[in-house]
Amino acid sequence: MGLLLKNSHARKRDQVLAIDLGGRTTKAVQVQRRGDKYTLLNFAVLDTPDQGKALSVSSATELFKEISRLLGARAKQVTLALGVEATIFRQVEMPLMPVPDMRQMLKYNAKNYLQQDLPDHVFDCSYSLAARGAKTTEGGKPAPGAPKQKVMVGAAKRKTIEEFNTAMKTAGFLPDQIVPGLIGPANAFEVAEPDIYAKELVALVDLGFTNTSITILDGGEILLNRVVAIGGDQLTQALAETLGTSYQEAESIKVGMPGEVQQNLEQVVHPLGRELRASIDFFEHQQDKTVGRIFLSGGAVRNELIVQILQNELMVPCELWMPTKTMQLTLPPERAGEIEQVSSQLTVALGAAISAF
Repeated sequence: MGLLLKNSHARKRDQVLAIDLGGRTTKAVQVQRRGDKYTLLNFAVLDTPDQGKALSVSSATELFKEISRLLGARAKQVTLALGVEATIFRQVEMPLMPVPDMRQMLKYNAKNYLQQDLPDHVFDCSYSLAARGAKTTEGGKPAPGAPKQKVMVGAAKRKTIEEFNTAMKTAGFLPDQIVPGLIGPANAFEVAEPDIYAKELVALVDLGFTNTSITILDGGEILLNRVVAIGGDQLTQALAETLGTSYQEAESIKVGMPGEVQQNLEQVVHPLGRELRASIDFFEHQQDKTVGRIFLSGGAVRNELIVQILQNELMVPCELWMPTKTMQLTLPPERAGEIEQVSSQLTVALGAAISAF
């Protein structure tokens, strides 16, 4: 079981179970693929145990068992998406060579490419779109004089992979792959908005519980990926402080009555907007290109006022996107009524599922 950034070899399967292990909630999806059509068969959103702490093997095992019970999943092979606290995702330039050779190079010389020593880590690599047409010799070696190519690199501690491997097996699953959650939005967006993905320069912003990620895509190629250490949890905490209420009350107000505390909400969302704007400014200055649209996902962006505040701060049109937009839905009756409300939270899980086909 390795850490795969994107599936690069054909696998004969028609169903995938993917789990996004989030800081507050864990999302699981069961997806079927026939040709180029995807069907969402089932999903579950449940609380992540040991919130604020590293998830123990026993807690992870019980979580996976509960997912199996809720989904009654026939697909036992599992793709697991982990967050930035457990995985590393970078884009670097490396000599053109077969992927196994790159893994070995990173294993013994990570600092040269990733600017940090990463002992006892598992690495995987995938060439970016721009590099896939680069010339190689018949043996897969770089052609003479071939320049360095942009490569997406993922890494996780071997111990982390082994512990989740154990938990999944104990729960009755077959561990298939682990992916950095950061690649989930781009994978899901490619399926949900194929024309925009292929033709436009856009930013994807996924507002999570502890962090917010921004991914800038140009014609399907990731040109920038950054994580901001502000998420829904920090927004709720800041709102509770400004209102003098409990965390639970602030969360209820944020979700159910945002208009009544608009001024307070603006104060707590502005820092996130400034960080995201700084990332966009950096990209536009470096690339001499302009981001024309921003697509938002995550639980907190169900609040229309937060979307409007971010748009005012970013000065770029912002809109919600649904990762299930082009998918067929054959959900159990008890789930069918929930999908519209939770769809934006399934972005990473669906992106991980798509990478596994």
